[in-house]
Amino acid sequence: MTRATFRTTLSLLFLGAALLAVAPASQAQKAPKFAAAAVEVKFVEAEVSLPPEFQVALYENLIEEVKKTGKFENVFRDGDSAAAGAKDLITLRSNVRLFKKGSAMARQTTTVAGATKITVHVQMARPDGRMIIDRDVEGNVRFFGENLGATRDFAKDVAKLIKKTF
Repeated sequence: MTRATFRTTLSLLFLGAALLAVAPASQAQKAPKFAAAAVEVKFVEAEVSLPPEFQVALYENLIEEVKKTGKFENVFRDGDSAAAGAKDLITLRSNVRLFKKGSAMARQTTTVAGATKITVHVQMARPDGRMIIDRDVEGNVRFFGENLGATRDFAKDVAKLIKKTF
C-alpha cells in the first residue's frame, strides 16, 4: 500500500467515524411528538379591530382543518359540555394580533397591492397549563382570491403545525 493510499484510507475512516458520531446527536435534537385524545378549540379572540365575518371564518376554518389532521379522536367547539369529561384534552386558543384587510380588486389589477394579512397567536396547552405550542401563525391572500381566503391560509398553517407536533 502506498503512502498516499494509506492517507486516503485513513482520512475516509475518520470521516466515516465523524459522520456516525454526528448522526445520533442530530436525531436526538428532534422535538418530541405529543399525543392527545381530544382538543377543544376556543373561539378566536382579537386584540385588534376585526370584522365579525373574519372572526367567525377564522374559527370555522380552524375547526375544519384541525379535524382534517386526524390527530385527535374528538374535536370540541368552545363551550361544548362533553369536553369536560374528555381524557387527554388539549386546549387550542388563538388571538388575532394583526389584521390588514386588503382589496380583491387591487390584487387583480396589480401584483404588489391589495394583500390581506392576518397574524394570530396560537397556543395549545395541556390541562395543567403547560404549553405545547406557543407561536404566531400568519394567513395571507396575496394575488388572487377573496379576503376571507386569508382565514383558510391561517387554518392550514395551524394544521401543518399540529401534524409536526402530534
